[in-house]
Amino acid sequence: MGEAASATTFVVGDRLPWPDDGIASEIKGSFEAGAIHHGGSRRECSIRKISALGVMVGVEIASALGDQVAVELGTGQRSSGKIAWTGRSELGIRFDDAIDVIALINRNLVSQPAERRTMPRVEIRCPCYLKCGGKLMLASIRNISSKGIQLEGEELPETGTYVTVLVEGLNIPGAEVVWRRDKLAGVELMEELSWSSIVSWVRVAVRQSAS
Repeated sequence: MGEAASATTFVVGDRLPWPDDGIASEIKGSFEAGAIHHGGSRRECSIRKISALGVMVGVEIASALGDQVAVELGTGQRSSGKIAWTGRSELGIRFDDAIDVIALINRNLVSQPAERRTMPRVEIRCPCYLKCGGKLMLASIRNISSKGIQLEGEELPETGTYVTVLVEGLNIPGAEVVWRRDKLAGVELMEELSWSSIVSWVRVAVRQSAS
């Protein structure tokens, strides 16, 4: 990886990383580099979203549902699987054996310069509250990074509103709603969250969901 923060999304929990809202395919930035082995050939690809159960990659290859492939991650890890989903210049691959996403996040962090280490985007489903003025609203965190959070809720503030996101186990600084779409909104944090605090919080969330 370069100095820029990765745009790759690491999905926590036993879920396949297919897009469910159209937002994932619109994310721009520098994705984790990888390669896909298919039909005896190797083609470089970008890792868009990855979970324990599968991966969504950006690649241009002639393929069909059910094709056996292997995905080579930037860390050198290689996982086999089958093509289970196709989109425009994208493939969804279901792994034959589950992988450790927390270990991948840790490798991502270690690969960054220590003085500029930034938490990549982590997709996680977690209930939270939004405090806006004297009003408290129920919402859910969909993904989180050092600089921002994507939220889902029936009643979300408009763009430009300053809010506080309240969630158990993580102290989140004040934020501003920077985009809003139907039941989804993105907030930008006034101060960056430390990668260590997010990793600790994610680990606890994973343990709780498994128990």
